[in-house]
Amino acid sequence: MKKYLAECIGTCTLVVLGCGTAMLVGCDAAAGGGYILTALAFGLSIVAMAYCIGNISGCHINPAVSLGVLLSGGMDLKEFIGYVAAQCVGALAGSGLLALIFGLGGVKDMTGGFGSNGLAGVNGSAVAGLLVEIVLTFIFVICILGVTSKKQKHGSFGGLVIGFTLVGVHILGIGLTGTSVNPARSIGPAIVSAIAGNASPLASLWVFIVGPLVGAALAAVVYKALEKN
Repeated sequence: MKKYLAECIGTCTLVVLGCGTAMLVGCDAAAGGGYILTALAFGLSIVAMAYCIGNISGCHINPAVSLGVLLSGGMDLKEFIGYVAAQCVGALAGSGLLALIFGLGGVKDMTGGFGSNGLAGVNGSAVAGLLVEIVLTFIFVICILGVTSKKQKHGSFGGLVIGFTLVGVHILGIGLTGTSVNPARSIGPAIVSAIAGNASPLASLWVFIVGPLVGAALAAVVYKALEKN
């Protein structure tokens, strides 16, 4: 139960800091500043949580990461289901907190949808969005599998490597899909945005669930093949 609570808190933190920053400063690639700040907010959230709850749950805070670990033999199916449930609850809680903070404070949401993902950057193409999410998640998850492998000796630097990989992934992906690479991170803002009556991204939400899960599965298969002696 402690692992699930840690995953819930970690995912909530990721959404509050990452999506909250996007809501506050916007993600206009032309302006640049908000774009980079959002990428850093997501990456630094991972760094913080890696050193906070990493020793408790492994700090997956992402169903795609948990799937990669499951397929790599690092957890069983029952634990995987518990992790995913906790991550989704955490993402919903984080989005709910943002709704309260921005609503009570009268702060304008610069994203118009609680930092939810969308396909505007790829001109509404679900196929292109799916490909973006598969590729970016593959990069992110294969990095995690490599850094956390027992054969590697990254020591205390692992959290930094993973966090800054997420920054890099966001720098490319924000302008295309808003960068999900994390189904829970997409589900929370999409649902809360729909409840709030904002422009709802629910119609394209499947892209940000299927894409990351496929990318993570591919990463697990490829890394397992590469790691074999």
